[in-house]
Amino acid sequence: MIRKILCAKAILLALLAGYFVIYPAVLGAFAIMDPAIRGPGIPQAAWRQFRNLSPRYAAWARRWIGEGNAGKLSLENISGTEWPLFGSVFYLWGVENLQTAWDAGDHTAKTEPKVFARDAIIAASELVVDPEHAAWVKKHWGDNYLHRENVFYRMLVISALTSREKLLHDGAHTAMLRDQVETFVRELDESRTGLLDDYPGQCYPGDVIAAIASVQRADQVLGTNHSAFVERALRGFVGINATRLGLPPYFADARTGRPLSDAQGCAISYFELTSPELWPQVAKTWYAIYDKHFWQHRITADGYREFANGTAHADWRMDVDSGPVIAGHGVSASAFGAGAARKNGRFDRAYPLAAEMLATVWELPNGVLAVPRLLSNATDAPMLGEAAILWVLTVQPEKGFPVKTGGGVTPYVYIILVGALAFGCFLVAEAVLRFQIARRDPEPEIPKPGFQITLWFGLMVGAGVMLWIASWPGGLILLLLALMLPIKKKTAK
Repeated sequence: MIRKILCAKAILLALLAGYFVIYPAVLGAFAIMDPAIRGPGIPQAAWRQFRNLSPRYAAWARRWIGEGNAGKLSLENISGTEWPLFGSVFYLWGVENLQTAWDAGDHTAKTEPKVFARDAIIAASELVVDPEHAAWVKKHWGDNYLHRENVFYRMLVISALTSREKLLHDGAHTAMLRDQVETFVRELDESRTGLLDDYPGQCYPGDVIAAIASVQRADQVLGTNHSAFVERALRGFVGINATRLGLPPYFADARTGRPLSDAQGCAISYFELTSPELWPQVAKTWYAIYDKHFWQHRITADGYREFANGTAHADWRMDVDSGPVIAGHGVSASAFGAGAARKNGRFDRAYPLAAEMLATVWELPNGVLAVPRLLSNATDAPMLGEAAILWVLTVQPEKGFPVKTGGGVTPYVYIILVGALAFGCFLVAEAVLRFQIARRDPEPEIPKPGFQITLWFGLMVGAGVMLWIASWPGGLILLLLALMLPIKKKTAK
């Protein structure tokens, strides 16, 4: 029996190496060769991600609403309160982009996106407007939370309901959508500075820009016209409201309009995904400044910095918005920067960023993007990262923006992919050697063989059950424990 267990262990090791190491590396290598990451179009990786993510997102969103946990979260739990809504809007924006591509003739998917993803579209939009998911903003703004500042939340509501109506035309919540658009437009237009707070005393201009863009998009489904409002709204981000580089700040005082921080990459990449729709010429200027002062090649990778070149003590840090900052590279700035570059037609920047992203996400055979899943909130918003990547990879250049191609695959990509392939092949070779040894050599002597055999079978059965119910972390842990058995007797030297 011990011999059979050792042979099974060798086979299991080879299968795990193929599943978790070789397959993702090979898939990443093919993904970076897709012409649609070098220029306009929808990459195959995005279509594949949409197909794999949609049923999962629908199931998770319905379950999360039904459990009612959102109302129990503390104000300090930023990822738990904000990310489920933000991820849902990212997902809806991604589906919109795919539907636009389908309408233009790209029928890569076998089924029209809005048809295939109908359940997920409904579940994601219902999550955003679910009153339980407004519990944290109610604590900030009270019962009038839908009509008093609260920019970030109201932007998400407008965006989610606009996407749903644009995709499904089912008339759900259109009264709420119209009310949110008109009341927000009136409040921002009447503000002295052109800014409003997300939370009391906390104004993030990037969210205000996103909210203005959500109004312009809502016009398309409501039949309204707020173009004059959009033009006037630019006042909130220029002149004395801008930073030393002429960019909107990360953080500002909504009462005075004055910046309270410098510009940061996570915010610039975010608003450069929407500002080209609002103020094309200004957006081009902002992007040129961003590219000049924030782009860098360092530690084998290209990317956007979280802070401008020359900023002291800013190369290593982490927070909930910027994510990890590694040698100056902002993870959020570079991830959203891939989409911002695509939006601005700068595929010379989008290509290396997308290649690095596709090499890093580590797509497993079941469609899960392992690294984004690990970086998301496993309890409250497990698919935020995957939804964000779906959106970013489906962004197309703004109409009228020239397309600039170029750029290349950075050494970082080769290090990751070649290193993983070499490691995976080593594991398979070791597994083959172990299998041959187990079949050829005498069975090793092990202490308490009955107990170890029973424990091994128990771990394997437990792993199978955990994987069957889609509890991948628990199943993987049990498999790794099974690989440690049987423990051999120590022999005297």
